Amino acid sequence: METRAGRVHGEGMIATLDTVVPGLYASAPERLPFGRSLDIRAYLLEREAGNLHVYRSDTLRHEASAIRERGGIARQYLNHRHEAAPVNDWVAQTFGAPLFVHADDAEAVSAVAHVRATFSRRHMLDDDFEVIPIPGHTPGATAYLWHTGSHRVLFTGDTLFLSGGRWGTAVLDSSDRERYRESLELIRGLDFDVLVPAIATAGDPPYATVERDEIERRIDELVARV
Repeated sequence: METRAGRVHGEGMIATLDTVVPGLYASAPERLPFGRSLDIRAYLLEREAGNLHVYRSDTLRHEASAIRERGGIARQYLNHRHEAAPVNDWVAQTFGAPLFVHADDAEAVSAVAHVRATFSRRHMLDDDFEVIPIPGHTPGATAYLWHTGSHRVLFTGDTLFLSGGRWGTAVLDSSDRERYRESLELIRGLDFDVLVPAIATAGDPPYATVERDEIERRIDELVARV
C-alpha cells in the first residue's frame, strides 16, 4: 500500500512523503528521545477543502517542497499536548496553517507553540474529517477520523499505537484510567479500516489496515489491561 517519492533538498538530503493510501502522506520518521526504539511521524491529508496536517515531526522542515507540490497545509491538528514542538510554529509560518488543539491541553501546548483556536466537543470539519475527543492519556487527547472516499482513516496519537505489530496504550501516572477505558470503548465503535497512530516501532509500518472483528478483539484486550 505504501509508496515513496522523494527529491534532493538542501545538503543532499532526500525530502520524501510516503503514500499510505491515496491522498494520505507520511513524513520521514523522527526518533523519539524518550523511546529510542520508537518513531513519530506527521501526516498530510490531501483534501479539496484544504489540506490538513496531523501530529508533528521535525523532519517536515526538509519536506516543504514536497508539501507545496501537494497543495500546502491549511490547518494543523495535534492529538495531545505531548506532541507540541517548535516545528508547529514553523508549519504555521511556512504554510499559513493555524494550529488547533483541544481546550483541555491548550495551555500546555501554548508554552511550546502558538495555538490559533481550540475545540472541546466532537464535530465535523466539512463533510469528511471528524474531530473526536478521547480523554484519558491526557485530558485533551483527540482522535481524528478522515473519510478519504475509499478509506476511513483513524488517527489516535499514542492513545492507541503500534509496537512490534501489536496495539498498545500509553497509560501514564498522570493518565485517567477510567476515562482512558471509556475512550477505548468509543474507538471500538468507530467505523475505520486504516489505523494511523502517531507512534510506531522503528522499522515497522507506521499504520495498520484492519477489519471490524480485529478492531473489537484488540480493543477488548486493551481495555482489560488499562
